[in-house]
Amino acid sequence: MPLIKGGQFIEDPFFFVPDGKAFPDEKGVIVTLARFQGEKENLFAHRALVGVRLASNENPAVLKSDLARLAAVALEFPKFRDGRAFSWARMLRTRFGYTREIRAVGDFLPDQLAFMARVGFDAFEVRQDFTLDQFHRAMTEISAPYQPSADGRKTIRDLRAR
Repeated sequence: MPLIKGGQFIEDPFFFVPDGKAFPDEKGVIVTLARFQGEKENLFAHRALVGVRLASNENPAVLKSDLARLAAVALEFPKFRDGRAFSWARMLRTRFGYTREIRAVGDFLPDQLAFMARVGFDAFEVRQDFTLDQFHRAMTEISAPYQPSADGRKTIRDLRAR
């Protein structure tokens, strides 16, 4: 899947390695939570970049003690209607102070991108046919937000209070 980060398509520095598959020699790896928990020390000993992919029902609190060593946390959207990853991203940024990559993977809509960025996502695995024009349009559709979030932008209420 193409990866957008910093508003541009980039070469993905990670391979997602499903459970039971061999690790590639080059690049970092993203693994499932189960694999990470079973092979954590080996991964950190042999990999410069380690990431974990969480299913929507897996709370990132289980990673709290390892977040400083993780280069990425990928949060899965199994269906665009499943919004748990929004909460998980915000939790990672605000409660746990995670500053590295939070990646959106799975079934999400372009309309959701600006909200994803607001809660802490900074990398997006998108469909093959998705364009940067679509990405930039989605990111600029909301000129002033109503809700406070992890991005620190002033809300409409803050702007009116001035």
